[in-house]
Amino acid sequence: MTQAQIGIIGGSGLYKMSDLKNIKEITIETPFGNPSDVLVLGDLAETTVAFLPRHGRNHHLSPSELPFRANIYALKQLGVEYIISASAVGSLREEIKPLDMVVPDQFVDRTKGRNSTFFGDGLVAHIAFGDPICPNLATILSDALESLDLTGISLHRGGTYICMEGPAFSTEAESNLYRSWGASVIGMTNLTEAKLAREAEIAYATLAMVTDYDCWHQDHDHVTVDMVIANLNRNAENSQKVILEAVKRIAKNPPSSIAHSALKYAILTNLERVPQHIKDRLALLLKKYI
Repeated sequence: MTQAQIGIIGGSGLYKMSDLKNIKEITIETPFGNPSDVLVLGDLAETTVAFLPRHGRNHHLSPSELPFRANIYALKQLGVEYIISASAVGSLREEIKPLDMVVPDQFVDRTKGRNSTFFGDGLVAHIAFGDPICPNLATILSDALESLDLTGISLHRGGTYICMEGPAFSTEAESNLYRSWGASVIGMTNLTEAKLAREAEIAYATLAMVTDYDCWHQDHDHVTVDMVIANLNRNAENSQKVILEAVKRIAKNPPSSIAHSALKYAILTNLERVPQHIKDRLALLLKKYI
């Protein structure tokens, strides 16, 4: 039974949604372990949503420690069809300023050892991922942001998000390399989520919130921890306004998504020959196709 059509993943600084009403905390176990924290169900703009703090409410999980598969699978178990993922990022472009917001449409994967698929162990699937962000959901998110006219904040539609491993930030040489590739922002989490969301047939879009310029910038030595934390807090406040407006729009007119049938032609293995324990583990993803 669907408990929430819309899921929200909160990144650094966004550990709760202050406008959530009728809150209920749910502990969910998945075949891939426990998610980052309890999931919070609540009403946002008269629509039930599921909220999950990516790093835990106490920010106790580093990017490389995140239980990505459990997080996405848990949202799938609640019936989520759309994920809005808020994420703190560094800017790789002069024109993308701290406190600006970017709704990227591409990713480059620079992670190293993460498990970014539900498949394997006798069941092979290759999802199409040329357009890793749901364009219709991204448009709703961008339109919602633009409609609010937030003071001093520019919206950047599209762009490439470099997903690095972390937890250390880039070297200056790496930062300049990514700039030479034409990338827009850099973060440590969203690419892995996007891959798994696509396999789970959930539409996914990122609201990337800029905290500072990455280390390529001539003023990067002037950035202090206090400044970054202050920007995180302001970003968290502004992102909640954007998410609230986006939820209203999604609830009013749920968009079609390329993600919602992502597995239709992706599974290569004859399901009759897949070990039963694998089919049981992935029953939530496979039920449309068995």
